[in-house]
Amino acid sequence: MKNLKFLRQQKKLSQQKLADYLQLSQQSVYKYENGLAEPDLDTLIRMADFFDTSVDYLIGYSSYERKVQPYTESYLSDVELEHMSAYRTLPERMRSIVDTLMTEYNQKKN
Repeated sequence: MKNLKFLRQQKKLSQQKLADYLQLSQQSVYKYENGLAEPDLDTLIRMADFFDTSVDYLIGYSSYERKVQPYTESYLSDVELEHMSAYRTLPERMRSIVDTLMTEYNQKKN
């Protein structure tokens, strides 16, 4: 968890605040930041989504901090933010269905 502490501090969050957002204990965040424990895959994905980064960057495998996105959240409407938030909480199977639907829509549109 090479970059967890850096990302948390960038957002000016305490370990407790981050734990609250991710539904973890403060002790878990401390252990992850200090290499005393490793999060499971679901937790890693939630962390990456929360910080808008990749799991690779979070664990120190990649030096690219940000996901490449055509829009930033500051340009999204409230409804779009709600949709994005809901999408991020979907199980992977459901995300795949939504992704397929959007891809097909975009192909037909062009």
